Amino acid sequence: MAPVSEQPAPQGEGGPAGAPPAGLRQENGGERGPAGGEGGGGAVPQPLPQPQPREEAAGAGEGPGAGPGAGAGPAEPPEGGWGWVVMLAAMWCNGAVFGIQNSCGVLFVSMLQHFGGSQDRQMAFKTAWVSSLSMGMVFFCSPIVSIFTDLFGCRKVAVIGAAVGFVGLLSSSFVSTIEPLYFTYGVVFACGCSFAYQPSLVILGHYFKKRLGLVNGIVTAGSSLFTVTLPFLLRVLIDSVDLFNTLRVLCVLMFILFLAGFTYKPLISNAKDKEVAKKGKFRFPPEKKIFNFSVFKVMSYRIWAFGIPAALFGYFVPYVHLMKHVKDRFGDNVREEVLLLCLGITSGIGRLIFGRVADYIPGAKKVYLQVASFFFIGLMSMMIPLCHVFGGLIAVCLFMGLFDGCFICIMAPIAFELVGAQDVSQAIGFLLGLMSIPMTVGPPIAGLLRDHLGTYDVAFYLAGVPPLIGGAILCIIPWVHERQKLKERAKTVDGETTEKMLENESTLVSDAAEKTVKEMESGF
Repeated sequence: MAPVSEQPAPQGEGGPAGAPPAGLRQENGGERGPAGGEGGGGAVPQPLPQPQPREEAAGAGEGPGAGPGAGAGPAEPPEGGWGWVVMLAAMWCNGAVFGIQNSCGVLFVSMLQHFGGSQDRQMAFKTAWVSSLSMGMVFFCSPIVSIFTDLFGCRKVAVIGAAVGFVGLLSSSFVSTIEPLYFTYGVVFACGCSFAYQPSLVILGHYFKKRLGLVNGIVTAGSSLFTVTLPFLLRVLIDSVDLFNTLRVLCVLMFILFLAGFTYKPLISNAKDKEVAKKGKFRFPPEKKIFNFSVFKVMSYRIWAFGIPAALFGYFVPYVHLMKHVKDRFGDNVREEVLLLCLGITSGIGRLIFGRVADYIPGAKKVYLQVASFFFIGLMSMMIPLCHVFGGLIAVCLFMGLFDGCFICIMAPIAFELVGAQDVSQAIGFLLGLMSIPMTVGPPIAGLLRDHLGTYDVAFYLAGVPPLIGGAILCIIPWVHERQKLKERAKTVDGETTEKMLENESTLVSDAAEKTVKEMESGF
């Protein structure tokens, strides 16, 4: 299972996306529509097509885009060249951000040991807030990041975000109690990650169209790669140089991410935007374009946008508490990091398999794949307390990761079906913002139950209930969506009929007038 963090962005205007931005005009280029591309990324939904900010040419300094102007004719994205460097930078971003987030279970155990005291019976509850706040803030900032990316461009937002994340992580290594970590790690570091992550998805649509599916798959593989390897590295570092020095070592990842942001070289939209960029003018887009709440007028999207968060109250619980649960039940005789390895590997496999399967499922019926994934995720969560041998937990994590990958990789295709390419970016941004609430409160509640009951069993049983409820809610979306489409078709047919009647009436009137004029002329 991977937080949709990686999820789920949301780009251009901020969300995760699996296709090139819609409406992007490039130098010597006109508009190009969305292209497909399914691969999900790490813990978050794939890059989404969306309106993109217009940014100035390299060397001219990045600036906000102006309104459309007369430019040159259409041109395709370069499909390579500097784009391959951008791809590697985006891959590092996915890995660094969600590799650290998904490995929070290892850090959680170390924080418990370092800050915990025998007299504090609520330590699991307090400590869980650190990782929970961090993941929640990554999603909570998504709608805001969308706006900033539109206004200031990918490069500035990504660089500043990585710098803020670096400061937050470095500050976390100098605390002496758990409370300051809520701000340094849970807020500052997480906000920096969110601002660095989403531009990495948006910029891909500037350079690729035909190969965007391949590129997106490679980029999002960075998350799985880091999720698989980082827990083992963290365990070695914590045992060797303690928790705080480990956090300082992780700062190296954020510093490289800071440098990677400079590779997001923007492509100019048109000649007029070049001129505006050189003059350094700044123009805000209309307020309705920044805050596009029109997506909530779509009934099927409303159900989806509230059904997904309802399913995610227990989603992040295994990432935070599974390592501690294994330690409580099996002691130090097993390598609990193997479970994160299993989650990471099968999550990557699930993205590849189900992303391709979704191509063959028409329309909003793709939602049924998410329904199935939530059912199995909930079932696997409930099975964790029933596993009294370590091999059983490995099997559970393998299945959980597989269906987690399914849930993540089809976020963008479903958003496309429900709201269309033009509004998909804002739709994903709002969804990720709503997802932040359950993903933030779920792990602390599980920690509170552990503190009071002395075991995680009840916490994992309860964590499996929300996915089942959320999946049941999502089942009605294809039916609602089909009814909406039928109504739209009926309106279209009525509109066309009325328009043809008016055209015929106008033609008759015109012919009658012309005939009258000719008769008058002949009478002369």
